[in-house]
Amino acid sequence: MSGRRAGASENDAGWWRDDAPHQDEYDRDAPYRDDAPRRPYREDALPGPRRGAAQEQPPVPRQGGRAEMRRAQQGRGGDDQPGGRADARRARKKPRSKKKIVVWVAVTTLGLVTAAGGAVYLKLSGNIKSFDGDALSKDRPAAAAPDANGHTPVNILLIGSDSRSGDNKDLGGGQDGGARSDTTILLHVYADHKHAVGVSFPRDALVDVPKCKLPNGSWTKPQTGVMFNSAFSVGNTDEGNPACTQNTVEALTNIRVDHTMVVNFEGFAAMTSAVGGVNVCLPNAIYEKDLNPNLAKKGKLLYPKGQQKVEGQAALDYVRLRHGIGDGSDIGRMKRQQAFLSSLITSIKTNGMSPTNLLPLADAATKSMTVDPGLNSPTKLISFGMGLKDIDLHNIKFLTTPWKFAGERVALLHPDVDQLWQALKADRTLDGQDASASAGASAAPSGDASASAAPTPAAVSGTGIKVGVYNGTVTAGLGTKAAAALTASDFTVTAKTNASSQDHATTLVQYGPGQKADAEQVAKLFPGSTLQSSTRAGISLVLGKDYAAGTVGAASAVPSGPLPTSVAAGARSADDDPCSNVSYG
Repeated sequence: MSGRRAGASENDAGWWRDDAPHQDEYDRDAPYRDDAPRRPYREDALPGPRRGAAQEQPPVPRQGGRAEMRRAQQGRGGDDQPGGRADARRARKKPRSKKKIVVWVAVTTLGLVTAAGGAVYLKLSGNIKSFDGDALSKDRPAAAAPDANGHTPVNILLIGSDSRSGDNKDLGGGQDGGARSDTTILLHVYADHKHAVGVSFPRDALVDVPKCKLPNGSWTKPQTGVMFNSAFSVGNTDEGNPACTQNTVEALTNIRVDHTMVVNFEGFAAMTSAVGGVNVCLPNAIYEKDLNPNLAKKGKLLYPKGQQKVEGQAALDYVRLRHGIGDGSDIGRMKRQQAFLSSLITSIKTNGMSPTNLLPLADAATKSMTVDPGLNSPTKLISFGMGLKDIDLHNIKFLTTPWKFAGERVALLHPDVDQLWQALKADRTLDGQDASASAGASAAPSGDASASAAPTPAAVSGTGIKVGVYNGTVTAGLGTKAAAALTASDFTVTAKTNASSQDHATTLVQYGPGQKADAEQVAKLFPGSTLQSSTRAGISLVLGKDYAAGTVGAASAVPSGPLPTSVAAGARSADDDPCSNVSYG
């Protein structure tokens, strides 16, 4: 398999290429061409008498006349004589300064470079699309504070869209309309810009999705217990809904997403071709039926076992492959996607992260990219890319959110996932080191209010106590988090949904007649909450804004320091062996 889709030749994005070698990268933009046909020399094309006509000779000055004597006395000769007017003019004319010539060439070259740069800027600007910033939630986590050196961590949401619109239909192999998020990774770039970690979200993880803006300008109601990738499909458009996915990730993590990038099938395939292919590895051979289980026969060999280089369509098929490896789950596919991204980053850094090398990649990517309003110019995109050039491959990590099976789907595993989010928010690496430059940094920086101000819940046993959990805020994911804390302490969760009103400032533990003692056990797990008696039987935990802020309850009880071994050990570095950790089950 060639690995290049039909019509995707090496000249797909050839605006930066030139078949003729040049010493200067930008010479190719000059209008002059030395291979243009030249008119042959013709004597009769010169100005003057026709060929064959008698040529008149100029008169020869008479020797020894009075005029010559005067010229001699004045130190002058004839035009063609030594000491004549021609020599005098040549003597008076100063030789052209070499310095001025160099300056002139430099200015001219700079003008050509500027013109070329302007053309590149306009080209990339025409490629870039951005989504509606007004579709982002009005209730977002606070932005990260800069460290002692003024450096700030950056969180980027990377979304791979499986939109079937346009050329994507041929690449994706589907006919359905709309778009889904095939891959979603939260990339945290630490404040020191020397470490980064990408966290993959299982697309079929059951999560809470907050209210999201529809194309007609209205907003949906929050949803509970739905698949993660359904957030991108809200509105059912070919462009997808990246703002809804960003809102969902911020609600799940309580981490502010600074930028969001969406790349579809076409853009992904073009990017892999722009870098000359990506090295991948498979534990066993893959056939056509593995890529399309609906086929009746095994089909042709698509990928041999072991290492190989893929690009274009072959690269896209590799990262979307599920069947024929391990248990065929999305968990194994995420591992291969992480290995693929590691190899892609390695290729980019090996080629050199100069503007010359990044521009072809930027052109390929931006043709099929949608970004947030904060990245909607070539300058911002290239500046962002150059800001990552000093990160060593070993310090770029990838892992999957802690998870567990939930029937045919998966669920995020608490409190492990909460500890992961807290570590990233505090700018701690996976081994618990503080990557900021704050003086006297510790595992729990003093600037993290949630780590210092929140009360610590006591050890509680909830055996035999039933509790309904109700989210009394517009912040999605709180019910799931609180329910997990209750379950971990042996309470039985009977309900998990939104409260009748979502403007509760404080967290309440409501209880019916004779249930105060049990309600007090719940309140111990959520210190700072308020007990409230009711005439209705049962115990209800109504979560307020104080819980969302992390100043109440089990949300603040996440241990600090290094992550659990099960989480940190599952991470891969960008310089790991491409054949390691590429399957599950």
